[in-house]
Amino acid sequence: MAATLDHVMMRVEDLDESLEWYQTHLDYEEKGRWEADTFTNVFLGPEDTHDEEALLELTYNHDGRSYEMGDAWGHIAVRVEDVYEAYDELMDGGVEDYRDPDSCGGSYAFVKDPDGHEVEIVERDQGARWGLDHTMIRVEDADEALGWWTRKMEYQHTGRWESDTFANYFLKPEGAADEAMAVELTYNYDGRTYTMGDAWGHLAVRSEDLHEFWDDLMEREAEEYRDPESCNDRYAFTKDQDGHEIEIVERS
Repeated sequence: MAATLDHVMMRVEDLDESLEWYQTHLDYEEKGRWEADTFTNVFLGPEDTHDEEALLELTYNHDGRSYEMGDAWGHIAVRVEDVYEAYDELMDGGVEDYRDPDSCGGSYAFVKDPDGHEVEIVERDQGARWGLDHTMIRVEDADEALGWWTRKMEYQHTGRWESDTFANYFLKPEGAADEAMAVELTYNYDGRTYTMGDAWGHLAVRSEDLHEFWDDLMEREAEEYRDPESCNDRYAFTKDQDGHEIEIVERS
C-alpha cells in the first residue's frame, strides 16, 4: 500500500497576499488550481520539484471567513542548504523576524506566513530548495499515534528526537524517496490537550487505487469519515487518533 505524502492543505484569508508571499519569498510556482463556486484551491511548490516531493495547497473560501490557528497542527518545514543564508535572505526580503537560527541552536529557524502559519527552515542535502521537508502535528498519546501511522499507513521511523519534556518522531512510507515529505509527530510529556482550529486543513497521501486503498484502511479500522462515494469517487478522508484529517488522493 503506497502512501507517500502528496500535499498539506492550509486555509488562507487573502489568496493574493498568500500567493505573493510564497511565490516571492520561497520561489514557489503554481502547480495546479481548482476553482469552485465557493472556494479556490491552489497547489504550489518549487520549480524543480521531485516527483515524490509534496506540494502546498492553499484553500481560500470566498465568503470572507477568518480562521482559528489552534495548536494541534505545528508547522510545515522547508529545505535549504544553509539556514543562516536562507534566513538572512528572508529578512532582507521583508519577512517578519520570528525565531532566528541563533535562538534555535543554529540548526533551524522559523518564520510565519501572512496568516500566521509557522514555516520552519531546516538544512537538508536532498530535494529542491524550499521544498517541503515535513509537516509537524501534535499528538496526545505517542504510542497510539505511532501505532496509527505504522499500522494504518504502513509508515516507518526515519528519525526521532527525545528531550526532557517532549519527543519528535519522523515517519515515511517504506521505500519513499529522500525527497518525500515526512510527517513529524510531536508528543509533549505534560499530558496537555490540543485544539484543532480550522486554519490548517489536512494532510494528503497518494494511492494508485483510491478504492483499494480505502478498503485497506477500513479493514485496519481507520475512521470512516468521508468515503470515496461521498466525494464523487475522486478522493476520500479519514482521521487519525487525534482528529487530524487525512485525505486519500489517487495518483498514477
